[in-house]
Amino acid sequence: MSEGIRVAVVDDQALMVTGFRMILESDPGIEVVGEASNGREAIQLVREVAPDVVLMDIRMPELDGVEATRQITAEAGTSDPTTRILILTTFDLDEYVYQAIRAGAAGFLLKDTPPEQLIDAVKVIAGGDALLSPSVTKRLLDQFATNAPVAPSPDQAAGIADLTSRETDVLRAMARGLSNAEIGEELFVSETTVKTHVGRVLMKLGVRDRVQAVVTAYESGLVRPGGG
Repeated sequence: MSEGIRVAVVDDQALMVTGFRMILESDPGIEVVGEASNGREAIQLVREVAPDVVLMDIRMPELDGVEATRQITAEAGTSDPTTRILILTTFDLDEYVYQAIRAGAAGFLLKDTPPEQLIDAVKVIAGGDALLSPSVTKRLLDQFATNAPVAPSPDQAAGIADLTSRETDVLRAMARGLSNAEIGEELFVSETTVKTHVGRVLMKLGVRDRVQAVVTAYESGLVRPGGG
């Protein structure tokens, strides 16, 4: 990426912001273009600098990370659809994680994630992929099962019904957290073919990224934690 990945850091603890900035800027391909200490500042910052990725704390004063994420992704539909949000939190059982993913976050990591993994996560998110911390994925999926509606919405049902058999296989694999390369190996197709299938799945479901596709897969009942 010739111009580098532009990142904004949002956290109400100054030491955390400084630490994240130092870690991120140790990579020559990443530039921290702004900082904010609460959700309201984060929304304004995104409007002003349009970062590629926002590292967003969940628990903050004035406006929390969930509502800030919701407002930023809502505005992104008409302003800057390239800004993606990576949620960071101290709590692996944070009750707001499910809400943050529903609000449009593209990924979720714990704050004690090793520096090299944080850098990798930013690159994954900036590249348009989705990322969830392995240590909390099972718990998060349990929340999907608990919070999912008894029956899918008409739009969800229609989108799922419109998928081909292979697209359904790809969606199920996405819901298990597999990368495009891993899906390709499992289905015996090229990674390029998988990318094509993923694009069609997103289009048919009317969602913007893999995380939202997985949300739909669980909420529609197509996939259940621990099952197919």
